[in-house]
Amino acid sequence: MGAAADFSDIPAFQVARPGEQRFPFVFNSPHSGRYYPARFLAMSKLDPATIRRSEDCYVDELFASAASLGAPLLSANFPRAYLDVNREPWELDPRMFREPVPPYANIRSPRVAGGLGTVPKLVGEGLDIYSARLPLAEAISRIDHVYRPYHACLSALLQETRAKFGYAVLIDCHSMPANIRVGDGSLKPDFILGDRFGSSSAPALTDYAMSLLTAKGYTVVHNKPYAGGFITEHYGRPAERLHALQIEINRGLYMNERTLERTARFQALANDLKDFIRGLTIIPEQHFLTMPLAAE
Repeated sequence: MGAAADFSDIPAFQVARPGEQRFPFVFNSPHSGRYYPARFLAMSKLDPATIRRSEDCYVDELFASAASLGAPLLSANFPRAYLDVNREPWELDPRMFREPVPPYANIRSPRVAGGLGTVPKLVGEGLDIYSARLPLAEAISRIDHVYRPYHACLSALLQETRAKFGYAVLIDCHSMPANIRVGDGSLKPDFILGDRFGSSSAPALTDYAMSLLTAKGYTVVHNKPYAGGFITEHYGRPAERLHALQIEINRGLYMNERTLERTARFQALANDLKDFIRGLTIIPEQHFLTMPLAAE
């Protein structure tokens, strides 16, 4: 028993592919998975509703139009509480496991310290997922059977796209709590775009994406407090003609965070995001030729 058995009835992730890829974008929704394996739930001390607090609920549905418009969409079925692919493969908290973690594990990252490593310790507002330590083999199984195949798939999509178009752009899709505020605390953004402070994509791409959303009347901010995680940093290599941009959506725009139900505004947001994706399809190629600034 292990991660392979957890996803014997449903794939751990899936790709919605267009009949023909028509533009050099790949969309990714790594945190919207909502299939909770029975074996995992049995390990957890949380009830089935509470354990969902770390989900990017329905983000895959909000971006589902990508495939019909001509770009692939990779989305997780496994939940973020089970495994977080927006981390290094071995960001592990040694306090979670019965045996010592491998010497190459990154045990000192800020994300591990916050309980949000590759195999998370916490969900929501600091709620422990497990009541007892896990065997290290559990983490290894999830990394081998889910994490590595997921990143192999994402990498292949980007390589195929670059080979076809000469460059590739990854849009990494996430959601954020409705109570997030920026600046002096008075601004509650609808979207936050992250490009690792200008290092993961051409600056003109970020500016263009922001303009598409602000034209719809949304409040958009840049990099703070979310500049992009491991995926944005790892795949965003503009010098190699690979660009990555993270997008965070305020959950208050489309769902009730307490009940996790979609609100009446869900479809309107999905329609606006379809227009956003369509707008990206016509971005001038010279936007990708501007080299990014060094990261701050």
